[in-house]
Amino acid sequence: MKVDTGAGYLSSGSRSLAGTRADTQEFGAALRARTADTREATGSSAEGQTLDFTSMTRQELFDWMNDQIRSGEMSLDESSAFLGMTLKISAATGEPVDMATDTSRIDFTDKARQGIEFYQSHFDYASADLLKNALDKMLASR
Repeated sequence: MKVDTGAGYLSSGSRSLAGTRADTQEFGAALRARTADTREATGSSAEGQTLDFTSMTRQELFDWMNDQIRSGEMSLDESSAFLGMTLKISAATGEPVDMATDTSRIDFTDKARQGIEFYQSHFDYASADLLKNALDKMLASR
């Protein structure tokens, strides 16, 4: 029986965590840059607008969510429910639909309620709670 004394799982863990932290910071910077670029291209901004989560584009929700994160009013964990609502995949191509060019207006409060019902019916109470918190935040932000 041969025992390998090289770098093991435990010793490589700290390097992985440091890399993850750097990757997260890099991702955050890229996300902020992409949001700024998209706002310039679309001329949109969530600031100064009346929030109507019952008739909002995916880009408007995404911009509002990022503003909330930047201001410290929303954590990254809380944003996961909102991020999920901004995703759209084309049924025809199977590819993501660019939110900067998608002008469809969506009732995100209804979308959250439907998601809550879905997750509760499938006994996924953790996901249902994330969406409940997102719905509460939307209703409080009106």
